[in-house]
Amino acid sequence: MKFAEREIKLKDGRTCVLKPNSPEYAAEMIEFMKKTAGETEYLLRYPDEVSFTVEKEKEILGNILEDPYHIMMIAVVDGKPAGNGSVSGIGTKRKIQHRCTLAIALYEEFWGLGIGSAMINYLSELAAGIGWKQLDLEVVADNERAQALYRKCGFVESGRRHNALRFDDGTYHDEILMYKDLT
Repeated sequence: MKFAEREIKLKDGRTCVLKPNSPEYAAEMIEFMKKTAGETEYLLRYPDEVSFTVEKEKEILGNILEDPYHIMMIAVVDGKPAGNGSVSGIGTKRKIQHRCTLAIALYEEFWGLGIGSAMINYLSELAAGIGWKQLDLEVVADNERAQALYRKCGFVESGRRHNALRFDDGTYHDEILMYKDLT
């Protein structure tokens, strides 16, 4: 989906631009996915599971950019990607058409500067503008920092998925289900 760029001032004084992610960032997004997956154990993939080619990532980003029901946002600081977030519908069946889901990740060096909150708030605004009524997400139960961010942005815990994730070290981790009312 195409949407207006938004500039925000970061806690360290720098400017961040929130804008639609696009094929021009394909190579940087592949590196982003690999690096962020290695910086925290709380994302769904491991670095070695990122296997997109630049051509395939360009195609994916181009398709998302043209899809009015899929939002892919990139946060750019000093000309380089700092974060990525997306919102997409849960499904097309009438009973669930009112719901969408959020995913977000930032490079660790940009944590705590206000980018996450700004991205979530803008993504929420765009999702409401599409007509979705509820924004859902899942977060690893151990990830208290992210849960605090989501609560700050208006999300409420609605449940728990037991042993939802199995890490490579063999440990199992619950997921917390959260939602935000967009009405």
